Amino acid sequence: MSNSKSNQGKTLFDKVWDAHVVTTVENGPTQLYIDRHLCHEVTSPQAFDGLRARGIKVYRPEQTTLTADHNIPTMGQDKPISDEISRFQVNTLAKNARDFGLTYYGLKNTKNGIVHVIGPENGYTQPGMTIVCGDSHTSTHGAFGAIAFGIGTSEVEMVLSSQCILQTRPKTMRINFEGKLNEGVSSKDMALYMIWKLTTGGATGYFVEYAGEAIRNLTMEQRMTLCNLSIEMGARGGLIAPDETTFNYVKEREFAPQGDKWNEAVAYWKTLNSDADAVFDKEITFDASDIPQMITYGTNPGMGMPIDGTIPTLNDIDEAGKISFEKSLKYMGFEPGEKLEDKKIDYVFLGSCTNGRIEDFRVFTNYIKGKKKADNVVAWLVPGSWQVRKQIEAEGLDKILEEAGFELRQPGCSACLAMNDDKVPAGMYAVSTSNRNFEGRQGPGARTILASPLVAAAAAVTGRVTVPQK
Repeated sequence: MSNSKSNQGKTLFDKVWDAHVVTTVENGPTQLYIDRHLCHEVTSPQAFDGLRARGIKVYRPEQTTLTADHNIPTMGQDKPISDEISRFQVNTLAKNARDFGLTYYGLKNTKNGIVHVIGPENGYTQPGMTIVCGDSHTSTHGAFGAIAFGIGTSEVEMVLSSQCILQTRPKTMRINFEGKLNEGVSSKDMALYMIWKLTTGGATGYFVEYAGEAIRNLTMEQRMTLCNLSIEMGARGGLIAPDETTFNYVKEREFAPQGDKWNEAVAYWKTLNSDADAVFDKEITFDASDIPQMITYGTNPGMGMPIDGTIPTLNDIDEAGKISFEKSLKYMGFEPGEKLEDKKIDYVFLGSCTNGRIEDFRVFTNYIKGKKKADNVVAWLVPGSWQVRKQIEAEGLDKILEEAGFELRQPGCSACLAMNDDKVPAGMYAVSTSNRNFEGRQGPGARTILASPLVAAAAAVTGRVTVPQK
């Protein structure tokens, strides 16, 4: 009885965090134990060099997994990487994996893919875990009821050397999405709507739990998309309580618990929810039926609007924000009060750790079936992993895409960020299913409109910003 009392009033975040506390410094940070450490080629080299300089090994090598994703090309992966810097980055990661005895999924490995795609699909990501990676979109893994967050390079070294990290305990926020989503509205729209309403700084300092009927009705892949974008409103991370949807997804994946261990794990995972009397530092509720299909018009994910809406006018913007608003519109080549529906676009990108999974490809393919790609559109369709690519082929989606004039590429981060060959040329407009529309994010001078896979599919077919249902 006393045990249940001590657990009363705990949020899901509290339960997972408290289970991983090693020590707490008075008036200082918490030393937190890390269950799974994911590494890619961009943020890890200095960390490994730091270990070499100190003459120490990776403390628990079985808990670190490496993959190449940011710098890799998405065509011709059987050939050496042509870009010198990218080739060096990827080769360095492979060497670090060999030198320190770590699992590495390099090019041509069947498990290669974007770090936040391969973690869940291989069963590395599980409820109740703490998961870190030198990448801001680590919050993706929170969809499983894990505390997952991005870390800096010095922290990568800290985790490699000790399997622990020093962290200040964040505040907690719960965002409820009550009711049902309208047809054609996805978790990407939910995320863009939420960031639009709360702004890019609306969750700064908080770890956010998503709850409510609309959340419970999401698939795991849809939940990953939502948690992935938590970071874009300043949150430390986002998470969702695990349920039967979660367990069914994780079950029988390669690195998931098996047999009796599976039953033990599920029994524990079922305790991972916020208690009825848990108090959050902040709580917000949205009506899911209010959420439209969304696009962005500016240079951060908070500059969003309904796809058939209009860009705000200067009168709608407070004084403090006017300069950045005008700068953003100038970069995008848009006017205040302008509608973007029917706006001509040049590129469509389907992929990234936000929307590069099999369900995203199903949505895209389902829309374009029997249609043709617009002649003026360059389309990059990039699976999040080789496993996703194989699934696309097994379901015959590649054939439908091909018939419609689309080409399926090889896995990687691709046009989400300008670190590989897939760059949008200056001045061109890209409807992108990725997560950031910053200046130059998809290439110097590139103009990014963030959208869901369904909206991207409609743009790819019409060559314009299009409401899919029209």
